[in-house]
Amino acid sequence: MPYVTTKDGVEIFYKDWGPKGAQPVMFHHGWPLSSDDWDAQMLFFVANGYRVVAHDRRGHGRSAQVSEGHDMDHYAADAAAVVEHLDLRNAVHIGHSTGGGEAARYVARFGEPQGRVAKAVLVSAVPPLMLKTEANPEGLPLEVFDGFRKALADNRAHFFVDVPTGPFYGFNRDGATVHPGVIQNWWRQGMMGSAKAHYEGIKAFSETDQTEDLKAIGVPTLVLHGEDDQIVPIVAAAMKSIKLLRNGSLKTYPGFPHGMLTVNADVLNADLLAFVKA
Repeated sequence: MPYVTTKDGVEIFYKDWGPKGAQPVMFHHGWPLSSDDWDAQMLFFVANGYRVVAHDRRGHGRSAQVSEGHDMDHYAADAAAVVEHLDLRNAVHIGHSTGGGEAARYVARFGEPQGRVAKAVLVSAVPPLMLKTEANPEGLPLEVFDGFRKALADNRAHFFVDVPTGPFYGFNRDGATVHPGVIQNWWRQGMMGSAKAHYEGIKAFSETDQTEDLKAIGVPTLVLHGEDDQIVPIVAAAMKSIKLLRNGSLKTYPGFPHGMLTVNADVLNADLLAFVKA
């Protein structure tokens, strides 16, 4: 299995599919999942002639279950280690949810300064800040994230059923078509990872202010968000991100949930491909 070892000695698992000479598209997954969450997009982009790369964040999936480094700085540095190991250039970086935060920090601190990035996409992404503060009244109260931590610590296996069964894919909405396999796959991915990484990752995705990351990004950046996202509030995230990006464009989807990349893959894949090719 392919791994790269980071500067602080962490083994990061990655996938690298498709022609090595093709333009690379790199995917950054959400909490508490793995690169497997991008299956629908990776297969789609490979079929369209692209090189696709995705890695498991430290403590997630098949990467090392280390004790430390579960913060956005390490997430971005780990992504950079994969990029540099594979020598990816002219790459498009696509991040979902927490992976959107990782992608934004990677592009701002590593990708653009190294001249390796062509474009970026933030899908249902956490930047600029999820936590409610005086300066960010549209965010979610700290008590919400404390509830996540308590649910995870009390019974992670049960919590990881409740999230995909309910708000993540909008399966709790009246008339929703529920996909049991999607719920089971979310649980499978989550339970592969480390409880400590997942617990500490809640602080990383909720309390990291990425205002300066967004301001620093100069490449064309597409912001996509479902208007019925029950996980990452669209007003606190997409609507603020688009005002901070220097070269951003925004598209929202009425009725689409946080996990729209999976349950609405046909629509999202077409829009992603159009942006990458533009």
